[in-house]
Formats: sequence, C-alpha cells, structure tokens
Amino acid sequence: MDIDVKRIAALRMAVARQGEMDRSKWWNTKGLLSRVGELAISRGFPKSHVFARARAAFAVASSRSEEVFNPPDSYTLWRLPVEIEDQIEDAWSGWLESPDEWKDLLERIDAAGSNDLVAVLTTLELVSERTVNRTKGLRRADDLKSVPLKMNGESVIEAIEVLAVAHGSSEPGKLAVPFIREEDFPT
Repeated sequence: MDIDVKRIAALRMAVARQGEMDRSKWWNTKGLLSRVGELAISRGFPKSHVFARARAAFAVASSRSEEVFNPPDSYTLWRLPVEIEDQIEDAWSGWLESPDEWKDLLERIDAAGSNDLVAVLTTLELVSERTVNRTKGLRRADDLKSVPLKMNGESVIEAIEVLAVAHGSSEPGKLAVPFIREEDFPT
C-alpha cells in the first residue's frame, strides 16, 4: 500500500493544532504547534523541534481521543492501519533532513487560525473538494463522543481526509472522535 504519508502527517498537524487549548480545547496542549511552542522547544531541539512538537501533540491528541471514545476494531486519525503507521514512522527520518519545509507548514497552519477546521484544511489544500462535499452534514453519534463514518468507494487517502475533516463535527471543549470500522476502511 503506497500512500501519501506526507499529507497524512500534515493533516495530523493541522487537526492537532486545531485541538489545542488556545483553539478548540479538545486536548491539553496550548500553542505547542504555534510560535509559542517553537520558542519553548527549539532551544533544546534546534533542528528537530518541529518533529518533537508534532510527536508530542500527536501523542496528546491520540491519548485524549482514546480517553473520550475508544472504538474496538476501528481506525481514527491517530490510530491508522499498522501498514500506514509503519510508512509514516519510516518517513520521519527522511523528513528530519528538511525541517524548514515542515516549519513552514506549521507557520501556515498557525496563520490559517480559525475556529472552522474545514476552512483551515481547505485553505492549506490538505483536503479535496470531494472530501469536503462528502463530509457535509456529518453528525455526532447519540453519545456525542463519536462520529461514526462509513466509506463508500473512497481511496485510503480520502478516508484519512474524511477522518481529519470529521473532527470539525466536534464543538469547542467537546471532542467527538471520528472513526471508521476496520471492515469499512479501504484497502
């Protein structure tokens, strides 16, 4: 399975930034992926601070998502199929060689600051128009803690885009975790 792991990392960065306490208050980081986080972390990690900040934000987002709603036999933006997670992990070392590209992305994510996650993802050209149209009208489940997603012919990257965009169904301070059941995830 060959997929655009760079886009997946960028989607995770954008959603992780949106969920911080100074934005949508979904998880307990505040400005870690902003200029404030850069100033705080870059001293100890001059070349790799972008990746250190991203990994920390991803870990917090993943932990909080699992705490709110941890569906069995399902995938979330923070817990994808093992093959995809392995590809992302393998790509990190290569990305360490070009941190400026990722620093620029984080600056663009921060500058696109909005309470509308879909607008941020669209402005950054991280999601397709098809995905945006596909996700219009998504609703949280009755438990208000999850957003169940059904796939119908989407590619793997489109499914991951849907997972990212569906975080927009959350309210400030009230995370609803988008998920796709294993049997519904594209292969």
